[in-house]
Amino acid sequence: MDNVKNRIYHATRFTDHDIYLFKEGNHFRLYDKLGSHPMTVDGKQGAYFAVWAPNAERVSVMGDFNDWDKESHQLMPRWDESGIWEGFVPDIKEGFSYKYHVASKYHMYRADKGDPFAFHYERAPKTASKVWGLNYKWNDKEWMDSRYKKNALDAPYSIYEVHPGSWRRVPEEGNRYLTYREMAHYLTDYVKDMGFTHVEIMPVMEHPFYGSWGYQTTGYFAPTSRYGAPQDFMYMIDVLHQNGIGVILDWVPSHFPSDEHGLSYFDGTHLYAHDDPKKGYHPEWNCYIFNHGRSEVRNFLISSALFWLEKYHIDGLRVDAVASMLYLDYARKEGEWIPNIYGGNENLEAISFIRRLNEAVYSAHPDVQTIAEESTAWPMVSRPVHLGGLGFGLKWNMGWMHDTLDYFSNEPVHRKYHHNQLTFSIWYAFFENFVLPLSHDEVVHGKGALIGKMPGDEWQSNANLRLLLGYMYGHPGKKLLFMGGEIGQWKEWVHEESVEWHALEYPFHRGVQKWMKDLNHVYRNEPALHELDFTNDGFEWIDFHNWEESIISFIRKGKTTGEIILVICNLTPVPRYNYRVGVPGGGWWREVLNSDADIYGGSGCGNAGGAEAIPVPAHGRDHSMSLTLPPLGVLFFKRQ
Repeated sequence: MDNVKNRIYHATRFTDHDIYLFKEGNHFRLYDKLGSHPMTVDGKQGAYFAVWAPNAERVSVMGDFNDWDKESHQLMPRWDESGIWEGFVPDIKEGFSYKYHVASKYHMYRADKGDPFAFHYERAPKTASKVWGLNYKWNDKEWMDSRYKKNALDAPYSIYEVHPGSWRRVPEEGNRYLTYREMAHYLTDYVKDMGFTHVEIMPVMEHPFYGSWGYQTTGYFAPTSRYGAPQDFMYMIDVLHQNGIGVILDWVPSHFPSDEHGLSYFDGTHLYAHDDPKKGYHPEWNCYIFNHGRSEVRNFLISSALFWLEKYHIDGLRVDAVASMLYLDYARKEGEWIPNIYGGNENLEAISFIRRLNEAVYSAHPDVQTIAEESTAWPMVSRPVHLGGLGFGLKWNMGWMHDTLDYFSNEPVHRKYHHNQLTFSIWYAFFENFVLPLSHDEVVHGKGALIGKMPGDEWQSNANLRLLLGYMYGHPGKKLLFMGGEIGQWKEWVHEESVEWHALEYPFHRGVQKWMKDLNHVYRNEPALHELDFTNDGFEWIDFHNWEESIISFIRKGKTTGEIILVICNLTPVPRYNYRVGVPGGGWWREVLNSDADIYGGSGCGNAGGAEAIPVPAHGRDHSMSLTLPPLGVLFFKRQ
């Protein structure tokens, strides 16, 4: 019925079953119900609005269609005690801006709120939501039909991590960042040429503060409008997919910012967070923590995860700050946290949420992956829920990252005293399905660029960087590299500036880039380097004892007998001649990669294309090769 005073219609998109699932905490496609949706009622075109605000006294829709009047278009509360307010406003068109004016039952609280389920927002610093549809004609069917192969755990994962606002800028136009549509082609062409298999985009969900890099999210169903509209972002993903490149999104279900227009204090209560700051406020990040035990909050977050997979064809979600969710005392001092019902520091509600999230994702989309950024020794993070795990497909190996960077930061003359830092990671390498990350976190906030961590003069620092990257690609686990690392840029990441592409004017930087490209090519084409990443069947030490000379050697194996790659790292600037290495069989071993080759900026020290394994015992094996190990170099050999 038309309410003349409010010019708003009774309308609903909810069935009784929807409400049942909503209250139960099992409605994972709420984006089809809550939010704003263009529709027709009684022959009138307009938009349906629905918002969850159970402690509100009044909720009205205000926007450019009613001169931002806080009273004229009041929504109606549903009769079923769901806390949902809804209504239909005629003559609303796509692109109209709006907010909800929420008047709470408590504390005389009044606030103008963005729509938690909005598909689009005004461009920051404006904060209103926009009525928007998600119609788009996809052209990535070939990718979607076959991506189960590309996203499988035995497939090569070479991930290029990107911050969209600072990957490439346009200095001729005020140093502006690229739009989604511009990036679609520039980024695709570059990633394809470099040989990466996936891109991981730092949080693209709408966020009010650009300097948060997206980790302080307000719009969990909207790509930031800084770079364009939702369809522009779809176009970017579409182009990447058409060129055989997977897309992973950073996603933040752990915390949210305190901006008034966002989720905080939404209806005059801590609707999305815990009331007690010992559980609901994060002292380290100065933000709120989701109440993962509340059914409606679980609906909200899991709906967001599925939304990106279903509406945007995303291939994986890297879940941020999992450790902060798992532990009640994370970043808290004694007395600043509340133990669980058993007296422990485990967050039982968050654990339950994480498991349900992964069950929902893999049940609906078994051809994608969820990836945990989890920095502790929590067991079975990447093991199935039915076996007692958290259910993630992959986990970042933060221990490997820190130990490896610490090791490489040592002057080579001192590395023999830290040899265990390089070899220890293998002892736990197969406990989880690990990704080896050299991420944005390691090249910001005064930590310096990746190459800046490498000791020595210009030649040595570049050789060390090539050695680090080669060691990473030989080590079991999937690979992730933050933008700029692949060209050895000297400046640490600054989110207001572009990658230092001008560095490619210099030979050393072109050499690092060429090395990275060839590493990706060999990694993708050699099954031994990726098929058995998560089982010790795919790895075998040759020698990890040679701490005195700082040399390690090992074998990577594929599923097929005979698929073998030998990797040898010389971690000092001293070339080793006639160095004997035991191998699992005679014959010719081709030198597939040599980081010291001239084309990479090296000294050209190597083995003239390969070496013959002869029946001379070494390292407990019947055959061996006599090799030249280049200074600060890594060699890859394949048995022919």
